[in-house]
Amino acid sequence: MKAQRWHDNDINFDEVKKDRIAVIGYGIQGRAQANNMKDSGLDVLVGLRRDGKSWDLAAKEGHKVMTTAEATKEANIVHVLVPDMEQSTLYKAEIGPNLSEGSALCFSHGAAVHWKWIVPPSNIDVIMVAPKGPGQMVRELFLQGFGTPSLVAVERDYSTRAWGRVLGLAKAIGSSRPGLIRTTFKEEVETDWFGEQVDLCGGTHSLIMNAFETLVEAGYQPEVAYFECLHELKLIVDLIHKYGITGMYNRVSETARYGGLTRGPVVIDTESKKKMKSVLDEIQSGTFADEWVSVYEKDGKNSFETFMKKIQSHDIERVGVEMREMMWPDLEKKD
Repeated sequence: MKAQRWHDNDINFDEVKKDRIAVIGYGIQGRAQANNMKDSGLDVLVGLRRDGKSWDLAAKEGHKVMTTAEATKEANIVHVLVPDMEQSTLYKAEIGPNLSEGSALCFSHGAAVHWKWIVPPSNIDVIMVAPKGPGQMVRELFLQGFGTPSLVAVERDYSTRAWGRVLGLAKAIGSSRPGLIRTTFKEEVETDWFGEQVDLCGGTHSLIMNAFETLVEAGYQPEVAYFECLHELKLIVDLIHKYGITGMYNRVSETARYGGLTRGPVVIDTESKKKMKSVLDEIQSGTFADEWVSVYEKDGKNSFETFMKKIQSHDIERVGVEMREMMWPDLEKKD
């Protein structure tokens, strides 16, 4: 079954222009989406912690800024863009008690609602617009006259205006220019977490490090291994991103094409796929969500430290600093 899609000409701002939108949070996504909405002519205000580091920045960039509780009271759409693990506490303290009947609670990720970290009241809309890219890209592509595609969903349509609201918000941030795809909160969070864990983040870093170790342990120079296993990966991913997998193979050497086509499935094989299925099972069952909540409640933002230190101490990171400094002398200083 083909997914339902929308593009710019399919959507108008009539429904969403009836509302005042409170963007809660002014991090990478919050800042990008709030500015795109404002530039699109929507009535936007920003809800933050008073005296937080983002307060002055949001005000400087032309937003009306107030506390999250105040913003929720004033708004008809409350768009929650703080990190997942902070949403439940903020909702209980400032958002939930101040929601009005017929308003909409909006997210850019389905986790809090799907896993019931937040249980919205029955007399509001629950919607989602989830850009498929980081906030910086959401803003940059918008300013270039294009946009980042988004997934959109309606969990509850109490007002009978929910679809008009979510499509209007997606258009306002530029996402309907490349296109919108209909999803559900369940599908979005399960596929998003799966991609992050087995492919985009976890799978990629593990593949790179194991390939690097294989070459170094065989006696090759770490600097050469770095270029072959990490540096050139961007070139290949860019080709896949633009032309697809077949298109990438049509644009590399014949040796790379034959070697990749015949040896790639040997490395990432049916056993790897079984492990991917196991990871997906943990996501679908809620096992990973429960684990993540438990770890975060115990260690908070330090939850990653043990894992991060192990990666930071790896030879590929040490060599990488030297190689990147050789190519981009100012890059490491900026970080």
